[in-house]
Amino acid sequence: MFFSVLISVFLFLYATGTEAFSVTTNNGNVQAKVGEGADLTCIVSADYGSNARVEWKFKDQTGSQIYVIYDGKPTQKYVGRVTFTSSLLRFTSVNREDNGEYNCVVSGNENFGEVSVMLTVLVPPSVPVCRVPSSVTTGSRVLLTCDDPIGSPPPVYTWFKDLTPLPVDPSKNPAFSNYTYTINANGVLEFPSVSLMDTGDYSCQSSNTAGPSQVSAPVRMVVRDVNVGGIVAGVIVALLAIILLCLALWYANRKGYLPKKSKGKPKPSVVYQPTSEDSDEGHVGEFRQKSSFVV
Repeated sequence: MFFSVLISVFLFLYATGTEAFSVTTNNGNVQAKVGEGADLTCIVSADYGSNARVEWKFKDQTGSQIYVIYDGKPTQKYVGRVTFTSSLLRFTSVNREDNGEYNCVVSGNENFGEVSVMLTVLVPPSVPVCRVPSSVTTGSRVLLTCDDPIGSPPPVYTWFKDLTPLPVDPSKNPAFSNYTYTINANGVLEFPSVSLMDTGDYSCQSSNTAGPSQVSAPVRMVVRDVNVGGIVAGVIVALLAIILLCLALWYANRKGYLPKKSKGKPKPSVVYQPTSEDSDEGHVGEFRQKSSFVV
């Protein structure tokens, strides 16, 4: 009988689409323009009880996580900006820093559940900041960077050379089949080995779904050949200068123009000089000098 009741309950829940201890949302991807409000929902089944604990956590795009709702009230950062019920987190006004993942965490009746909601704050693109070297030499590795720190969602970048858009994969475009550059999702245009044909005016465009695209002013990059003749001439001049210096020192030394090394002071010599001996003269017990050292 007991098992029949359990099976009946299970069939009822399955037929009605209701799952025991469920935490869901009716919109897992919320978008809102900067400065406008946004609603994040968290639908909790009755199994958690009327005193279920509901908390909201926020994880930004760097992976850092903080509480939005803790112990039934907003944390200090969100006071005055959000309102909260057991099933709704409402932003009165969103900004770009609110971009990220929000987790609704529910606990009650010895059970735990959670659901995540992505919030995308829509910010139109800004004029991207581009870094293009003005002069490079052939064969060198060159990076051109493009960055829009304002736009949200993250902008898509397009590079232009002489006002012509560069395809992401040049090998698939006959007009650019001789080019060897690459473009990544972060807006970096890389030349593994730059050539003379890469000389031109470069600009970058930032685009997203929040507003019109923005394009940077063109910057000219000139590719020059390595000046082999100048390098060789410089080496030859340096060698000639060293040779002339050596000859000048040799000639000056031969003519005595250079100071000679001072000779050291000779050490004093010690000469042994015997004294005359008085074999028969002298007194018994009296000391008499028989020899002396003369310096």
